[in-house]
Amino acid sequence: MESVSLIQWSLDNLNYWTITLLMTIESSFVPFPSEVVVPPAAYKAAAGELNIYLVILFSTLGACLGAIINYSLALWIGRPLVYKFAASRLGHLLLLSEAKVENAEKYFVKHGKISTLIGRLIPAVRQLISIPAGLARMKLGTFMLFTALGAGLWNAILAIIGYSLHAIVPKDQLMDKVYEYSHEIGYIFIGLGVLLVGFLIYKAQGRKASK
Repeated sequence: MESVSLIQWSLDNLNYWTITLLMTIESSFVPFPSEVVVPPAAYKAAAGELNIYLVILFSTLGACLGAIINYSLALWIGRPLVYKFAASRLGHLLLLSEAKVENAEKYFVKHGKISTLIGRLIPAVRQLISIPAGLARMKLGTFMLFTALGAGLWNAILAIIGYSLHAIVPKDQLMDKVYEYSHEIGYIFIGLGVLLVGFLIYKAQGRKASK
């Protein structure tokens, strides 16, 4: 079965296992938005077909599995091969580029380990933030903790959107509303992330000054 057919079949047959599969794909370097998985699953939960808490749990599990794929590949193959792959034809087909990987790495270097949490909440960074974590050989336990927290929060927000829209939006209009709300929330998280990083930098400078 071709990958596109597999994804479409999974979307048409959403359950906890297909949610995990699709979110693993979404969290790896394959371009696939979480907005087309979690909200429809939560929409089904509102209809009594799934459990909303298990939707969040399994979507977060999938996100962690995908993140560990990126982390492990970056850790094992190293920076030169990561950039070479991003610049290859296959990398471009997967919507990767040297610039995207470089931006994610700069974001990680600038904000430190906490970026693996904040990055999960920011569009265009969410999928790739695991790569610089692997390149930097970030401690696996810390990486997984921050990834799970960030992914869990994002998935909970998407689930709430999908669940709440069940009573007011027909199924054929669901995705339009989800993209609208998720993009707005994404911009809010960018602002919150900037404030959080600024606060952490301020605290770190305060500790240095007190020594």
